[in-house]
Amino acid sequence: MPDVVRLDDAEVARRSAALPGWSQSLPEGKAKEIAAAKCNSCHALEARVGNGYTAKGWDTALRMMSNHGVPLSKEDIATLTPYLAKNYPEKNKATAVVVPGPLKVSMKIWQAPTPGSRPHDPLAARDGSLWYSGQMANVLGRVDPKTSKVREYPLKTANSGPHGLVEDKDGNVWFTGNFAGLIGKLDPRTGLVTEYKMPDPNARDPHTLVFDHDGILWFTVQQANLVGRLDPKTGDIKLFTPVGAPGQQPYALRFLSDGRRPWFSYFGSNKIATIDPDTLQLKEYVLPDSKTKIRRMVVTSDDMIWFGDWSNGKLVRFDPKTGNTKEYQGPSGQLAQPYGMAVIDDVIWYTESNVRPNTLVRFDPKTEKFQTWEMPLGGGIVRHMFVTRDHKIAMALSGVSAIGLVEILPSNSN
Repeated sequence: MPDVVRLDDAEVARRSAALPGWSQSLPEGKAKEIAAAKCNSCHALEARVGNGYTAKGWDTALRMMSNHGVPLSKEDIATLTPYLAKNYPEKNKATAVVVPGPLKVSMKIWQAPTPGSRPHDPLAARDGSLWYSGQMANVLGRVDPKTSKVREYPLKTANSGPHGLVEDKDGNVWFTGNFAGLIGKLDPRTGLVTEYKMPDPNARDPHTLVFDHDGILWFTVQQANLVGRLDPKTGDIKLFTPVGAPGQQPYALRFLSDGRRPWFSYFGSNKIATIDPDTLQLKEYVLPDSKTKIRRMVVTSDDMIWFGDWSNGKLVRFDPKTGNTKEYQGPSGQLAQPYGMAVIDDVIWYTESNVRPNTLVRFDPKTEKFQTWEMPLGGGIVRHMFVTRDHKIAMALSGVSAIGLVEILPSNSN
């Protein structure tokens, strides 16, 4: 287990008592007192339940809490899970729409060793291994698909919240410390972690990171409204602030084929933006629908940017030369919440994260046709996808603490 900051009973009681109405509002039941004492220890439970969870989802959420220092025993989790699933069930989920098509896929799943680790982003390394950021367990994980062996590497700073992943030419794995305002580098050969702290204390949540063609590491800082770059040779970090208007939340980050100019999405407004790496001049493109929010983006060989419109359940093509867009309504409708994305041979793959169960979606721009598959274990929200060198799709299934690999089977396979 990674290092965590453990709360003792006195601290749990102090935090719980500080929350107004902290126990009166909870539903009656055998687990009410445990929920009042433990689930309210860091935040008001009812402020965080959102659309609720299934029993499996609540089990994962409780294990996340345990990973972060809340003193939950196995008995506590066993008692709380049915209580929370009954009183805060999963709701407002769209029904998955399965669209038949010509292709078949196989999906292989590996469970993360630490329950509730919330694998966030995947990475397919050049040596054939799969990596994931165990955000709520403060580890990076490595899967050997040939042997199914899974190894976790503990990180240097407690509760650093590893998020984005990328590999450099030497095989080091770089990650964003989304909870601790840092970027880290893990040497898989030694397990040694090197950290680069953000020069601005407001830059607390580095998010997505990508290398440009010169080996400079660019990254977004979502809540701080920043984009930055790090020179791995010197460790020097430059932050560009502000990025447009406040609250726009820079999120996904991609380069076109020249690898020079970073393009990034906003999750707080209906825009896509880019920065000139020489002049640092920002250029923003306003998208037609004011409700549009973008989680992830991919780029096809013709330098078109594709993204999932989180708010409207659509797949959208954006032309960086003209700013024009073309929209395609996704299979499961407006509430589907497209999330993780990948591109293989200019065919778009993505997941619908707000349907029951989650779906894997394929869209062929040539035929403009969709095909979908239900995700194993219900999906558990795939926040990012990564294409392997042999054209498979690596993914992290956050809500079910698993890592997946999708293989596209030959059309003549049975």
